[in-house]
Amino acid sequence: MQLRVTFVAAARSSPLLAERFEDDRPLDQAGWDEVQRAAPVLLPLAAAELRYCSPTPRSRTTGDGLGYTPLVQLALRDCDMGRWRGLTLGEAMAREPALVDAWLADPRSTPHGGESLLSFIARVGGWLDTRPIEDGGRIVAVAEPSVIRAALVYALKAPPSTYWNLDVRPLSTTTVTGSAGRWNLRFDGAAVQSRRV
Repeated sequence: MQLRVTFVAAARSSPLLAERFEDDRPLDQAGWDEVQRAAPVLLPLAAAELRYCSPTPRSRTTGDGLGYTPLVQLALRDCDMGRWRGLTLGEAMAREPALVDAWLADPRSTPHGGESLLSFIARVGGWLDTRPIEDGGRIVAVAEPSVIRAALVYALKAPPSTYWNLDVRPLSTTTVTGSAGRWNLRFDGAAVQSRRV
């Protein structure tokens, strides 16, 4: 039995260089405009049997704007960044450069007083593994890019350092198929007719 989970990255609420840890700001006008432009392409995902979202305002607004009417899932919240919450990476680095370096190097570290990268990945993976299973069941989840990166690391059983090498763009989609502990990354594309000569 296989489940299909499609993650949709929340639209942005600020310029990418100004992204903040645990950013809970609502969508800005540019983000809302992006949702409206993407809606015709992403609307078919609303046919999923289950529709979820991260608890952030921008994830909820993105899901609602795409017509999903998603249910908030606390397990899909961003990584708890402790005292770095609300800071950009550059601001945290300016205040505590050695601690930021330690955090980036060791997935078990929690110099900010929050959640470790390993715990974050396990939490998101636990959510993924406990989705109701119906053969061919479809789920859509609007989430922060960091949550999608954590889900991918978990699903692929990749080393935690892989998290830093994944780039999830606003309003991009990523699909995993499978069931608890056995996930595959799925790439969909436009059907191309082959022509025989």
